Amino acid sequence: MSTLHISQGTFHLSDTRTLTLNDLTLHSGESWAFVGANGSGKSSLARALSGELKPARSTVDSQFTRPARLSLEQLQKLVSDEWQRNNTDLLSPGEEDTGRTTAEIIQDEVKDSARCQRLADIFGITRLLDRRFKYLSTGETRKTLLCQALMAQPDLLILDEPFDGLDVESRSNLAQVLSELHQQGFTVVLVLNRFDDIPDFIGKVGVLAECTLTHVGPRSEILAEALVAQLAHSERLQGMTLPESDDASLKPALPPDAPLIVLRNGVVSYNDKAILNQLSWEVKPGQHWQIVGPNGAGKSTLLSLVTGDHPQGYSNDLTLFGRRRGSGETIWDIKQHIGYVSSSLHLDYRVSSSVRNVIISGYFDSIGIYQAVSDRQHFLAGMWLQRLGMDGALADAPFHSLSWGQQRLVLIARALVKHPALLILDEPLQGLDPINRQLVRRFVDVLISEGETQLLFVSHHAEDAPQCITHRLTFVPDGDTYRYQQDDLR
Repeated sequence: MSTLHISQGTFHLSDTRTLTLNDLTLHSGESWAFVGANGSGKSSLARALSGELKPARSTVDSQFTRPARLSLEQLQKLVSDEWQRNNTDLLSPGEEDTGRTTAEIIQDEVKDSARCQRLADIFGITRLLDRRFKYLSTGETRKTLLCQALMAQPDLLILDEPFDGLDVESRSNLAQVLSELHQQGFTVVLVLNRFDDIPDFIGKVGVLAECTLTHVGPRSEILAEALVAQLAHSERLQGMTLPESDDASLKPALPPDAPLIVLRNGVVSYNDKAILNQLSWEVKPGQHWQIVGPNGAGKSTLLSLVTGDHPQGYSNDLTLFGRRRGSGETIWDIKQHIGYVSSSLHLDYRVSSSVRNVIISGYFDSIGIYQAVSDRQHFLAGMWLQRLGMDGALADAPFHSLSWGQQRLVLIARALVKHPALLILDEPLQGLDPINRQLVRRFVDVLISEGETQLLFVSHHAEDAPQCITHRLTFVPDGDTYRYQQDDLR
């Protein structure tokens, strides 16, 4: 029986990214699915399993001698190359179509017409063998490329995102074909973006987060693990509605096109040293900003201006939620429109409390609950717990029994219960392991995209940003101070 074993695997993807596979063993005849978000290292994992990506450091022992890897990129290039044969999508009168047939594509490397016919029969594309490959549908081209790979009788078949771009019927049909291949003894590995894409025949699952293989094992055990189950739960939340606010009157009365924040030539200094130096910045409707920079750059100072906590806010040309600082507003007039989560807040939440009560405390901006809670607040908190996948017994479990990432997620929901105009997440990924970081990013994307709250996401690194981010403010070192780079990422 052939085996692939990787121990303490380190694969360099770039100067800053490394794929880590600490302990992975694949046996002949098994069926695997590796699941991870975009950028988690899935395609690199596929290349590592096929032997195309060489390790910088590891023990790799593979007895598979004929691995085959198929990816969407390979398919797209093949289709593009076929169209380039004529340099046009439309042939001139009398011009010969030089595109290859499906049969020719299947037999590109291994010439065996009888085997080609048998494979076409298995995949249900016999009628397409004489048709030009470039005219096939997405599902038909996918099956053609699979037939091409199987011509060489691989002992390890690795499919990178095989269901991407397929309709429901085509996905079901392809999953059935792959199941039949597995039943015939093929070792099948699927690399997928979603847990919902895992076909029923898959026996083992691996989970990738931030280029690290975090979980490996039997399908039932891995999908039942709490963090993995929550990641899978997040896939089903797109298009949901968030629970209502307990008090809709807290929403700032702004014209539809009015920015939440306007800072003109902002300056903050201590002992004649500029911490912020001539920063002009606006947060317009619909924008979600990531604020990036090293320690000491002034990120926290900027946040303290926005939250109303910095005394030099009064000496700056600063407008928050439609009101100029120093125009008679109180600090509570500002804070009622802001939800705030930081590592320091997380550390301060040491009180003994249930998960449910932490959510409810967001209605009072308190750490713990010290006043009566209404039936409506209890009901809305229950709805938030459902969105987080923390209803049932977990809702009344001790807050500190959750993983660090789950705790951070609960605190983010706590900040969102009042539907603030602005959510500030200050280093929300700090101290989290890869799968908890992925969990927080995934839920931030969902919760922000389905509500009306705008986001300020503060971090040291641009790659920390969730997908919902539209703009980035970067503090760039410039001599003894910093300059400010503002980028539209849409």
